[in-house]
Amino acid sequence: MPKRALIVRHVPYEGIAGFRDPIESAGYQIERLDVANPDFHEADLVSPDLVILMGGPMGVYDDHRYPWIAHEIERLRARLMLDRPTIGVCLGAQMIAAALGARVYRGAAKEIGFHRLTLNADGLASPLAHLADQPVLQWHGDTFDLPAGAALLASTPQYPHQAFRCGRRVLALQCHAEMGLDPRIEAWIDQSHDSLAEVGIEPETLRAQYAAIGPAAVEAGQKMIRQWLCSLD
Repeated sequence: MPKRALIVRHVPYEGIAGFRDPIESAGYQIERLDVANPDFHEADLVSPDLVILMGGPMGVYDDHRYPWIAHEIERLRARLMLDRPTIGVCLGAQMIAAALGARVYRGAAKEIGFHRLTLNADGLASPLAHLADQPVLQWHGDTFDLPAGAALLASTPQYPHQAFRCGRRVLALQCHAEMGLDPRIEAWIDQSHDSLAEVGIEPETLRAQYAAIGPAAVEAGQKMIRQWLCSLD
């Protein structure tokens, strides 16, 4: 029987993108679950062999506006207590941090565009080493405290907590190493004109960066995820 990988989408335009091929190549059958689904409150986040939590424009602290946030954190906490393989990207990383008891809050300023990560010794010894010296897409305005027992892997000057792991089976990434070729970047741009203006990036500039840097960035992200999945065996 194939292994099950459940993709949790917080908005339709933030999907698995470039991570799809490595996950399917590792023998997983991918299922997708949208938080807007009326049955999301019954969702089982514990039994899938792999859960991937994608990004979204909302914050963990917006639970008064999005009732599904509390449910997702509760089910995610149950999964993490069992040390089940889990990846969080951007909002997904913040969800993992919250489920592990860490504070999630607004950053000092938004970070958008392609930026290099600074990997520490743990990061360089991890699958994130594939991202060393490779600018990857950043698109966030929230951050989190490092959860107790987690190992920090990477930072940027604006966001010291860019990536962390908990043991071998839980990986949290602020950056979007899955993005670089996916045409849904246009939906991100269309939804974010105010945010782009706030950080002083023109949409055309970002499109040009995506075209020039994106293919190498997503290739590095695929290598990272492929190695991480192999480490689960």
